[in-house]
Amino acid sequence: MSVECTNVKILSVRDYDGAMAKRTVRQDYVDQMIEVIADRHEPHVTQAKALAYRVRRLAHRLETEIKRELAPHGIKLWELELLACLIRTEPKHRLSAGALMTQLQLTSGAVTNRVARLERNGWVSRDVDPDDRRSVLVELTPAGERRALEVFGVKTDSECELLSALSPAAQRRLNDDLRTALVALDGSG
Repeated sequence: MSVECTNVKILSVRDYDGAMAKRTVRQDYVDQMIEVIADRHEPHVTQAKALAYRVRRLAHRLETEIKRELAPHGIKLWELELLACLIRTEPKHRLSAGALMTQLQLTSGAVTNRVARLERNGWVSRDVDPDDRRSVLVELTPAGERRALEVFGVKTDSECELLSALSPAAQRRLNDDLRTALVALDGSG
């Protein structure tokens, strides 16, 4: 995995605790892009744009690399994510299709298609909810659980490697800040 760096600059930056400091940082693609538009926006707008671009680029890189690592194991990332949702549901490893929609942020049609594909693989089964005949329950099969557990380590190793440029403390801070943003966006909290 290569990281795209262009040049090094000494910047005045505000540290996490708010103190100003001079740091040497490598510029990335987003820095170059922001330099072009910085004079058109207020600093807080430029910061928000830079953060949004970096989050999207990082998410894309994570997804691309994890998919590449999973491919030799014969499983797609979306398959593993759906199986993981079911594994986390103790003790029966079962969720309604609606709960899968919410957790995976998918449409009902996408969930229906994905569940059907996993059902053909023998990794999940579908049943009518005995408490609500209009609802479908999706349950992890023993084969699905075995399959997911076989490859969870591949995904975890990829995530750790891809984020290893950040210290554990930096990962905690970023996690905390992103959680705050997501809670505000989700309206929960």
